[in-house]
Amino acid sequence: MASSLRIFRRMIMPDLIRVHRYQSLPEQGPKVLFFSGGSALNKISRVFKEYTHHSIHLVTPFDSGGSSARLRAEFDIPAVGDLRSRLMALADETVMGQPEVYALFTHRLSQYETPAELKAQLQQLVLGEHPLIETIPNPMKALIQSHLAVTQQRINDDFDLRGASIGNLIIAGGYLNNQQQLDPIVFLFSRLVKTLGDVKTTLDASLHLGVELDNGDTVLGQHNITGKETDILSSPIKRMWLNKGLRTTQPTNQYIADDRKDAIEGADLICYPPGSYYSSLLANLMPEGVGRAICNNSNPKVYLPNLGIDPEQQGLSLMERVRRLVVSVEADKEGEEAYSALDYLLLDENYDYGEVDIEQLRNLNIEVIKTPLISIKPEKYDERLVVKALLSFV
Repeated sequence: MASSLRIFRRMIMPDLIRVHRYQSLPEQGPKVLFFSGGSALNKISRVFKEYTHHSIHLVTPFDSGGSSARLRAEFDIPAVGDLRSRLMALADETVMGQPEVYALFTHRLSQYETPAELKAQLQQLVLGEHPLIETIPNPMKALIQSHLAVTQQRINDDFDLRGASIGNLIIAGGYLNNQQQLDPIVFLFSRLVKTLGDVKTTLDASLHLGVELDNGDTVLGQHNITGKETDILSSPIKRMWLNKGLRTTQPTNQYIADDRKDAIEGADLICYPPGSYYSSLLANLMPEGVGRAICNNSNPKVYLPNLGIDPEQQGLSLMERVRRLVVSVEADKEGEEAYSALDYLLLDENYDYGEVDIEQLRNLNIEVIKTPLISIKPEKYDERLVVKALLSFV
């Protein structure tokens, strides 16, 4: 009978010998799991695939802005933009990959051409006559054409194609063509672009985000929360939930699928990375079963906080963000889980994150690790320094 034990070792930060070992054989690299959404982690992901082909990315399907919003409104589907973006970040970009498919998936239609011109371009893609699809070999080309044809047939005549991501349109067609299930089409296109990692939405469900502000106001929709497409929120966020639709407050929730549960429980390292604090990070912790699975994993959990200004975390000190992160995870516990929600706070050695209360963190059994993570100005995380630091934990 198999048993689970915690093994402790002396940690070096950064552990360059360990990092070099992973880089030499990424096919056997560790399973590092990220809870993230948006594009904040894409640059780090592109570097990560050089060290391991087994990173796991659980991204939020709750985006309600940009071109994703138009597809969601048209077909009532989960948001696929962040999913496509991360698939592309992890795609094999060497000659062993599929550069033609990569180019197609990352292409966006013009913002400035007329509706008739954009429809004509979509028709060219469906017929296989567009320059971006002509060079893709069959049967891959035929498969992509069939999914684009489904999208083309199902959208209304007045659907706005300006700035539309071709990758999003392909995934939407695959979703509609596969009994409205996202996972099979994500698996298929992961194979097409030879994704060097595993990318999934936390939930395969079409839900939205809702928040209550400190001033009592309620705001529905990720696009109204981020402060990017609309004005910054008038008051700090007090709490968040998953919501049915965007018109009325209808809190709901769903359990994560077994493969997500197994991925979280089996990860060698869990990272809460930089990104929009509520809509990218905490949103991934909302579905039922996520916190339970995290606390059933005995391996290290690391929080790498944002740099600069994130409109969603107005009014929140670093210590309050740590506390809300832990509370969000532990809110899902049922009492039998044996391990922690968070073990390490990973910080750049020189950046001013605000007050870091070492005593309070120790009471939470959280250790602070400081190491060089920033090497350029304006102050942004250096992807290679971050990757080397994270890999030193496993």
